[in-house]
Amino acid sequence: MTYPSIVNKTRAQLATWLQQAGYWGGQRPALAIALLLGTGLAVGAGAGIADNALLRGKGERQQALIDATRRDAQREINALAARMGELQAEANRLNALGERLTRIGQLQDGEFDFDKPVGIGGAGPVRDMAKTELDAGMAVLGQQFKASGEQLSVLEALLFNRQLDMNAVPGREPIAGSYITSGFGGRADPFNGGHANHKGIDFKANVGDPVLAVADGVVSYSGGRSGYGNVVEVDHGNGYVTRYAHNSRLTRKVGELVRAGQEIAKAGSTGRSTGAHVHFEVWENGRVVNPRNFLSQQSPLKLEIKG
Repeated sequence: MTYPSIVNKTRAQLATWLQQAGYWGGQRPALAIALLLGTGLAVGAGAGIADNALLRGKGERQQALIDATRRDAQREINALAARMGELQAEANRLNALGERLTRIGQLQDGEFDFDKPVGIGGAGPVRDMAKTELDAGMAVLGQQFKASGEQLSVLEALLFNRQLDMNAVPGREPIAGSYITSGFGGRADPFNGGHANHKGIDFKANVGDPVLAVADGVVSYSGGRSGYGNVVEVDHGNGYVTRYAHNSRLTRKVGELVRAGQEIAKAGSTGRSTGAHVHFEVWENGRVVNPRNFLSQQSPLKLEIKG
């Protein structure tokens, strides 16, 4: 029942009671007074009921409005939380990518330490931020993350390719913990005593010592060669070929992929040799070069990337 209908009904009832009070006032004055008092009480009670009903309706409408506002606010918070989760995941991906690039690029000076927080600051005053402003800021941040991720991915691919190139350049010794017994170039022939051109360098070794690949590559030859004995040759795919001779046993076959530091043979004294050692040669674009330019130092590509 609405408030106007309650009031109209109360007025009609009051008019009826007043008519009755006028009739009874003439007949019985005491009864008329009692009727008027009762009517007043009834009118007051009716007005109170109407006011209570009105207040209760207003309270219910206000509570419904509050509930709706709370639900809308919670939906906005959930949406912001979801977007924040996406940005956090993207930030974690960028941090992981940055750490990989730091390792690949050998950046060890602390400039790219992704575990340290970035220092920020600023002067006041501070004001409340509108939701539209926050949404716009998060959208811009998302675009920046995306652009940074794409750029870092390209850089990672470039550095990875450069790392592959570096790994394919001779840059280590073919046997661990040894020393050179005969150098590159002219020397006295150990068999005839005359002058001879030594195409590689010899490393001291014991029979059975592991002979190691000095760079990544593919075995291009594995077998015997006149004067060299048992030979393994590795093609590194960039114009470099390395040769390992006088081995007692060959442990790799033609076509096998080898990584720098992996065993490819066992040292020995086969072929034209006075004792167990590893004869090592480096060929660059079909021309033999001095292996000392590569051993126990960083390759030219490594030096270039640091500079």
